[in-house]
Amino acid sequence: MTVFKKHVFICVSGKTCPGEGAEAVLGEFRKEIGDLGLKKEIRINKAGCFDQCGNGPLVVVYPDTVWYAHVQPEDVKEIVNEHLLNDRPVTRLIYDERGRTNR
Repeated sequence: MTVFKKHVFICVSGKTCPGEGAEAVLGEFRKEIGDLGLKKEIRINKAGCFDQCGNGPLVVVYPDTVWYAHVQPEDVKEIVNEHLLNDRPVTRLIYDERGRTNR
């Protein structure tokens, strides 16, 4: 069994995430990780509803327990480069239970 360095979950269900482009965000994460040859180190998964409707697409990174809100495909490269590769969460995208902290 492979133990992943990072595990990324993208909500693709619930009331709002599908209509807010969650599948496009998922696809962009998979493309970026695949292009970088990191599929054995970083796992990208579809997730069910996180019960935070209206703040999606939501992305959660483990083991860091960092939640991102309103993620768009153009945000993915920054999350991959800063957070997944360099352990620096992208503060402008972090979810704080009221929505994004900055946008």
